[in-house]
Amino acid sequence: MDRITSAEEAAKHLGTSLAAPGAAFLFLIAVMMFAAAYVIGKPAAVVAIAAAVLAAYMAMNIGANDVTNHIGAAVGARAFTLAFGLGLSAVCEIAGALIAGSDVADTIANGILHVEHLARPGYFIWAMMAALLGAAVWINVATWLNAPISTTHSIVGGVMGAGLAAAGLQGINWPVIGGITISWLISPIMGAAIAVAILAIIDRYVIYTSDKIAAACRWVPVLIGTMFGAFSTYILLKVAAPYYDISFSMALMAGCFGGIVVWALSVPIIRRQSFGLENRNQSLRKLFQLPLIFSAALLAFAHGANDVANAVGPLAAIVGALDHGPSIDRVAIPTWELLIGGFGISLGLLLYGPKLVKLVGKDITKLNPVRAYCVALSAAVTVIVASSVGAPVSSTHIAVGSVFGVGLYREWHTRHSRQRAQYLAMRAEEKENLGRKKRGKKSANQPIEINQDEVRRRYLVRRSHLLTILGAWTITVPISAALAAVLAMIMFRLFI
Repeated sequence: MDRITSAEEAAKHLGTSLAAPGAAFLFLIAVMMFAAAYVIGKPAAVVAIAAAVLAAYMAMNIGANDVTNHIGAAVGARAFTLAFGLGLSAVCEIAGALIAGSDVADTIANGILHVEHLARPGYFIWAMMAALLGAAVWINVATWLNAPISTTHSIVGGVMGAGLAAAGLQGINWPVIGGITISWLISPIMGAAIAVAILAIIDRYVIYTSDKIAAACRWVPVLIGTMFGAFSTYILLKVAAPYYDISFSMALMAGCFGGIVVWALSVPIIRRQSFGLENRNQSLRKLFQLPLIFSAALLAFAHGANDVANAVGPLAAIVGALDHGPSIDRVAIPTWELLIGGFGISLGLLLYGPKLVKLVGKDITKLNPVRAYCVALSAAVTVIVASSVGAPVSSTHIAVGSVFGVGLYREWHTRHSRQRAQYLAMRAEEKENLGRKKRGKKSANQPIEINQDEVRRRYLVRRSHLLTILGAWTITVPISAALAAVLAMIMFRLFI
């Protein structure tokens, strides 16, 4: 009986472990049929369908690796559950891909390669196929190794490697590569700076005040309204401006109006939540839960808008080349391709994403809902700014940079903040006075000792994780480029 029981348990475990690959395989079959409905009857429809399947595979790997960017901090802070975060991210990823995913995809599809320098016209299609497959394989391996790499680095490296195999150095648009590289360097610093600025404001006007709850009731609605106003301005510029005569000033005024309305609506909600809460930091967890959910949703939207290009860009280039030839200057990004990317990212994060949440959300530095909110909002704003100008930045770089920025700021603030030191002294005096009243007698002033070493250790950033992540980032471009170059040469021999 013991052997039978063991066999049943083994079979159950095997069935569970095969559920995710089975669902992924069914999704690829569905993508094959979905793409066929759009390309059947066109030249080389089989190649277009194969490219759609590779794009779907790439999108699932993006979702599996990049889920840490937008829910890792919130889950690490225990603001909401992993299941809730995955569901929220899946919906917002698809929305971001459909509403705002075309600009960055256009950069990947049209901006990196000089097609006029290709040795043969057919090389362009198979170079993009090799870039997709090489980048997807490397992301798959990195996810298996629990390394949160940049999927943007992977696809850009893949396109570069395949382009070098197809045309040599003259086949690469080096000014565009230079601009992308600069954005990679600036974006994590920008994310960290915004996160630190938001956290500094919250520390000054909420955390280290005598009445935290009253301060939170004033500032949390302001943060929610500001976040909604900025996002609505972006949506108006992204969605409505191409069809209506909407200037930046008009979109900004509409966004400000929307932000004021949301601020007014959120004031009574936050006050209702604050009723009966004690005047301590733990109570802020409840008050910051709503803005944290909004910021995580906004970051998931921004991720869908930016990183869907990593899967859809090469697919759009392949389909456009099959329809019009590789010499076309611009390639439109149809909705059906964005759908494949959006749903693929969502499925990937649902099936395989939880593996990397712990690293970004818990292992780098200690996060609470306030700090997690700063990370999510700063990363979302940075990615949205980059997406609006078509820059394929790394959302992984930005999110991890924000986490490290928050941790390093906490280290500095713990050691050097005069306001924090005065607040702790005031709290210690209040506790001492309360103790005297309970004892019913006067005693000498004996302030409560605070173990500063313990406080500092609690907020220290784990440098070992920084070195590991930097190492993974450093090798991503050359590895994906080498894989794509090898695959491109094989495909050139087989299919041309």
